[in-house]
Amino acid sequence: MIEIMIRLRIIHLAVVHAMIIIEALISVSDAAYMVSAATDDQLVSTPRTVSFVPIRIITWSIYLLNYTYNSMFYSEPTWIPERQAFLDETLRLEGRGNAGISCCCGLAAPLFRCRDCFGTQMFCQECVLQSHTNNPLHRIDMWNDLFFQRSTLKQMGLRVQLGHEPGETCYNPRPSAGDDFVVIDVHGVHEIALDFCGCASAQIRYKQLLRARWYPATTSDPRTAATFSLLEHFHILSFESKVSAYEFYHSLVRRNNNAGLSHIRDRYSAFMRMIHEWRHLRQLRRAGRGHDPAGAKATTAGELAVLCPACPHPGKNLPQDWQNVPLLVRWKYALFIAIDANFRLKRKAVSSDNRDPSLNSGWAYFVEEAAYKSYLADQAGTKQDRSTCVSHNAVNMADTKSSHGLAATGVGAVDCARHDMKLANGVGDLQKGEKYINMDYLVFSALLAFAVTMINISYDIACQWHKNFGHAPERGWSNINRVATSTKEMGLGSRRDTLDDHFGDWNWKKVTALGRTLLRKISDAVKWKREHGEGLAELERTIQPMLILQWRKEVEAWEEDGSQRNPFESRYAPITQAAVRLRLAELEADELQAGTNVSLHTDISPTRLITTGIDLQDQQQRLKTDMANASLHPTDKQKTAMQTRVTALQRRLDAWARVQELYMPIVSQFRQRSSEAGPESFKLWLPSELQPTVSCDKKLAAHEWDLRHAQAQDALNEVRSHLRLRSHMYIYKDRNVRGQAASTRAQALIEGVEMRKRASVDKYRRARNTLLALGYRLDKSGWDISLPPLLDSDVRPMGDMERQGTGTISWIWLDSHVDNSSSENERVQDCVRVEWCKARARANRWSEEVELLLEEMRRVIVFLKWQAEWWGGRRSSRASESVAEQEGLAAYAC
Repeated sequence: MIEIMIRLRIIHLAVVHAMIIIEALISVSDAAYMVSAATDDQLVSTPRTVSFVPIRIITWSIYLLNYTYNSMFYSEPTWIPERQAFLDETLRLEGRGNAGISCCCGLAAPLFRCRDCFGTQMFCQECVLQSHTNNPLHRIDMWNDLFFQRSTLKQMGLRVQLGHEPGETCYNPRPSAGDDFVVIDVHGVHEIALDFCGCASAQIRYKQLLRARWYPATTSDPRTAATFSLLEHFHILSFESKVSAYEFYHSLVRRNNNAGLSHIRDRYSAFMRMIHEWRHLRQLRRAGRGHDPAGAKATTAGELAVLCPACPHPGKNLPQDWQNVPLLVRWKYALFIAIDANFRLKRKAVSSDNRDPSLNSGWAYFVEEAAYKSYLADQAGTKQDRSTCVSHNAVNMADTKSSHGLAATGVGAVDCARHDMKLANGVGDLQKGEKYINMDYLVFSALLAFAVTMINISYDIACQWHKNFGHAPERGWSNINRVATSTKEMGLGSRRDTLDDHFGDWNWKKVTALGRTLLRKISDAVKWKREHGEGLAELERTIQPMLILQWRKEVEAWEEDGSQRNPFESRYAPITQAAVRLRLAELEADELQAGTNVSLHTDISPTRLITTGIDLQDQQQRLKTDMANASLHPTDKQKTAMQTRVTALQRRLDAWARVQELYMPIVSQFRQRSSEAGPESFKLWLPSELQPTVSCDKKLAAHEWDLRHAQAQDALNEVRSHLRLRSHMYIYKDRNVRGQAASTRAQALIEGVEMRKRASVDKYRRARNTLLALGYRLDKSGWDISLPPLLDSDVRPMGDMERQGTGTISWIWLDSHVDNSSSENERVQDCVRVEWCKARARANRWSEEVELLLEEMRRVIVFLKWQAEWWGGRRSSRASESVAEQEGLAAYAC
């Protein structure tokens, strides 16, 4: 009690000192404001120590706060003074404790003690056997006058009788084969003397074991069983820790004897078989298959999957007339799916369908294997189109996946994109990478369970995939990746059923957390809806109403018809980098037609290699910036989002680096000598990063030169655009904004533009530095006249845009590549229009998100009510002659 009071006092002091710091900081802020607002005369007459007193208070309070924090968390633990006592007590338990105490029956000098019963009382042999009739798997120690040595209830004469209540006599006991039976329990692997019931009314042997909550390893003449508690324990443990069956089983063996001096019966194969069957039975129970009069054999495809209650399910959680509502409302009933592949979930070419058949066989998340393989075999001769997208190479690199000795190089999956749950029959094995034919089958197999009319697909190669009609957010894989090592060695059926079970648990945990998840999402969405709505309103106050009306008509026309002019694109700034990429792609196409193409990879050309490398560098820079600006104390959600970005970038870098070594073999030596901390620091060793003395294909260097030159021009266009927009914001703020709140909002808009401007400046400088490096290798000259160094003093508006009066014009406005056919006012208006379109899109996006989340919350409630009614009907759906069985069916359905 005293210790608790002391710690409460420490916490109180910490809070007090924290409040002192806050008040002092406010005082400093007020003082600084007074000084900044004072005139020169006032400063002369005002003592300059106005802010020193609060600073001294802050320094002293921080010292005290640090002291109290250390007192709370880093003081000497109260356990350390008692450490020796704890050690002594644990050693005392190695002996008999109070020697000389008689057994409960009065017998002197009892020799036996149970390791698993409560307490340390010693018993005689007779009392041990009597008290363990209901606990036949407890571990017994025997005192040999020096120490406790291991004994067993079987050695002491205990026989376990099945088919009767404990204590009842069986008039026809039938010992197990060889009077040798092994039970695997959480305490270890036990050898027991077991008698089956041989009476006329006796059940078959495996049923006698099941009714004792022991799971038999076989149905005919079982000699091994596992307790239900053990299977339940491992089942949950495998979900949470991803422990393998091999590690778990051998930890049980070590509980029997950690020194390895005694022989323990090997039942690992039997344990694997039992847990395989156990997983399958739990899925059948959860899906209500035990309540169906047709039985488990009537299970249909995908029926064992855990459904997402927030997704649209006609007949379960959608209004009856949902198909007839206007399109402005029907969009809320759309299905959002995400497609992705995981190349860590490999499987070695071991076993076969015949030796290791799947128990689920298409009833859960994996598609039915026979039909899937038949489809792939029929499409084997179909040539996969090469991706024309310069940013994504998941398909182009499909054949680069190492497949030696593998039956599957990974798995493809279709997820519920908004709630991150696996869809029924949406998972399948991949062979030699991520191909359209695999994804075609998985997508349409998953969609068979839905009858919705609108589908939104998220797929990182969707730009190419939709052309064939046949990467999502890479969430959820981090959870399952931890079983990749253990499932890689499994046979086909065991692996598929194990992954099915893990996917089911993932979905189940998502379902149980939906209430908290949707509440958090709606709270965030309402906040962002308000902030982006206010931001749009603030921006529109700087724009003439007639312009807003005109722009709204343009953007709505483009939203209705994508062939209309895109209002999000500038009408003056040329997209030079995209033009260069197109020119290089057309040049490669001509070379391919003429038979002069020298690509070393069937799918990845030299141009695509360099283009993708530059894109990856941009992603590295953005990730590095975001990591540097991250909070010192991020939330779990922020940590997860950042880790997902890091993992995704690492995967792309690894895939790109493997292809790069075909074109630039020298880089493998540099990578072996380097040790980057993470993907944001991974050096790509593009031609511009190599020393001039290092050999490199000049064609690769020339491709990078062209792209970097265009990148520098793009960056300058962006800088000019941001300067125009910032000037417009400043002028409006000076003329129209009054009051602290309005000024703060206007300043926030300006700071957002300023941040983007700085990013464009950095982009130009990086591009120019690479041009300098490539210029020596390619003997380029004269280019630096149009692309001189960009100093901070050069980054300023043109002419009098910020009332600079006689200010000179920066060279960025005199560049020969600048289109001067339009007036500066038109260019400013163009920049503002693009920014308004983006602000409107953000505001609409969060407004729609709030609507969609409210609909999902409604759907969850309706779905769970439907499911409760469905289970209510299951209580009496199957009639059983056994009263006990009928009671169990009804109890489970409650």
